Amino acid sequence: MNRYHPPEKYGNLNDDVSSILLSTEEIEQRVRELGESISQDYADLNPLLVGVLKGGVPFVADLLRMITIPIEIDFMAVSSYSKETRDRGLVRMQKDLDEPINGRHVLFIEHIIDTGLTINYLLRNLKARNPASLKVCALFDKSRRRLIDVPLAYKGFDLPDRFVVGYGLDFRERYRNLPYVGILKSEVFHATNND
Repeated sequence: MNRYHPPEKYGNLNDDVSSILLSTEEIEQRVRELGESISQDYADLNPLLVGVLKGGVPFVADLLRMITIPIEIDFMAVSSYSKETRDRGLVRMQKDLDEPINGRHVLFIEHIIDTGLTINYLLRNLKARNPASLKVCALFDKSRRRLIDVPLAYKGFDLPDRFVVGYGLDFRERYRNLPYVGILKSEVFHATNND
């Protein structure tokens, strides 16, 4: 069997992290607690969980395993046209929901919320489809960067305004697979930006 070997240039992803902010165990514990709360609050409501690709995949996958009631799941995917348009909340829908949500109890699952612009766009889009309820569960919250208020029904952790990677959080599509959240070394960030 041929195994993929990443280019030497990238080395070990762990070497690019200066310090660990949230350990694997801390994340697992908090996801378990969120799953228990959601299971209690949505008992007998047959909720639809809506995840966001790609960064939300680790959180959604782990959260699903902690929820003990019947649920359904669907995904959306969005992308920014550019950094400038992202900072204004302009996004392009790449994948819409497969199922209608009219009359459904919808729980929007997001791995991180910072400015609130993108999620505000998505929530307005979903509200227009007349769900019975629409709430947000975010694992990571960078509230210091918030430009638009986003009411969170469930929240995992507050994050400092630092460049963090791991557990779905990326830098140039890398580091999402780290099982913890760490601070990216500044020399990695600056070296890659100067490529």
